[in-house]
Amino acid sequence: MPLQVCTGAKMTCSFGAAPAVFAATQTTVITNQMPCGVITDIVPIKNIPTFGMCSAPTNPAVMAATSAALGVFTPAPCVPAPASPWAPGASNVIITNIPALDNVSKTACTWLGVISFVDAGQTNHQIP
Repeated sequence: MPLQVCTGAKMTCSFGAAPAVFAATQTTVITNQMPCGVITDIVPIKNIPTFGMCSAPTNPAVMAATSAALGVFTPAPCVPAPASPWAPGASNVIITNIPALDNVSKTACTWLGVISFVDAGQTNHQIP
């Protein structure tokens, strides 16, 4: 059974160098004393912080850094660029008229990375 994602959940990006900690936007529903996430919590830096360095070859910053290094592949600082809401979300759990975010949801980065959860931030094993 999927777990509700809340502030403090840990995420990774397939092209990121380090995990990041999720921050939910709303505060009307709480689990583990933290705000619960919804599928529209995709704002760069606010909801999805940096993953350290980005190694996506499609990222213009990586292309520029590689070009400046005379063709030697060079990662660049990550600025997440989610392309769409988290999916699939928990369609049977609605928070402020938006599907809740569960730990099996993923979102794509504009630079072709996949952002996913490795820890939901919830330990009581039930969606509110």
